[in-house]
Amino acid sequence: MISDPSFWTRARESQHVLRRRRYLHRSLELSRECGNGLEDLEVLIELEREGEDVLDDIRQQVRDLENRLSRAEMNTLLSGRHDACNAIVTIHPGAGGTESQDWAQMLLRMYLRWTEKQGYKAEIVDFQEGEEAGIKSATFLAQGDYGYGYLLSEIGVHRLVRISPYDAAARRHTSFASVFVSPEIDDSVEIVIDEKDLKIDTYRSSGSGGQHVNVTDSAVRITHLPTGIVVQCQNERSQHRNKDTAMKVLRAKLYDYEMEKRRKELDEVEDSKADIAWGSQIRSYVLHPYRLVKDHRTRIEIGDVDSVLDGGIGLFIEAYLKRRSREKSRRGRISGTESNNNDFKAV
Repeated sequence: MISDPSFWTRARESQHVLRRRRYLHRSLELSRECGNGLEDLEVLIELEREGEDVLDDIRQQVRDLENRLSRAEMNTLLSGRHDACNAIVTIHPGAGGTESQDWAQMLLRMYLRWTEKQGYKAEIVDFQEGEEAGIKSATFLAQGDYGYGYLLSEIGVHRLVRISPYDAAARRHTSFASVFVSPEIDDSVEIVIDEKDLKIDTYRSSGSGGQHVNVTDSAVRITHLPTGIVVQCQNERSQHRNKDTAMKVLRAKLYDYEMEKRRKELDEVEDSKADIAWGSQIRSYVLHPYRLVKDHRTRIEIGDVDSVLDGGIGLFIEAYLKRRSREKSRRGRISGTESNNNDFKAV
């Protein structure tokens, strides 16, 4: 198919095929690495039995093989329909003014550091500064294989407990911020947007100064009237480019809106935007009176808060994906049992 000259003229189809090809190639390569690593380990064990001093080599080989197998396991966990897509991440502070806005910016930095460590490309789509500090909202695009599959685990409310740097009395404060993640939808998925359903506003970009200040109305805000969904972009100097980016985000949010309606109709128990509520935090980050990050869904705890806030969220993501996989398997078994019971009754 790729050798067909007409293949490259079909941009949407070719992009999807090439992404799938790249994934399969890496999976096969990882499988070969695991097989070769196992063979090398067997050789080292045989040498050790013959009296060779290769114990350190065996330990290193076991560690390398464990790392490869862990990567292979993660690949099997990322099997959702849109797990392979790029991720659109939106962060909003909760009530609490400057405290929550500052916490929202800390979360933004944490995710940007994670994308950097993953080798992903991060593109800020929208950034609304707080009045005194922090942010009122931010949206960024994490571009990389399985960006959505990984960051899906971060959907929910994040809670921070600390001594406030904005409180002259140095009292302890609790702040909240919500994170939502949408897949960047492939163009091959049909999301029909009628121009008559859009309200498009332009305004002057805001910023901290210097090159980011725009003297023209290049920022774009798009309101989808039937759903009330609002997206905006002010990252580029060009109004045309800002509109294109905003439309991309709107497509993703409309897709998620439709999927959410289907999930509600089917009454499926899944992690989704509807699960976000200020009374149901997914994770707590405590800086005082002790230091601990705890995920309330998986019960994973990490004492090194600084490393987590510097993007070290891999352990939380892995635990969530394993939990999701177990729950899907359990629901499948229950569904199969119900089906068998129904068949029995029918007989």
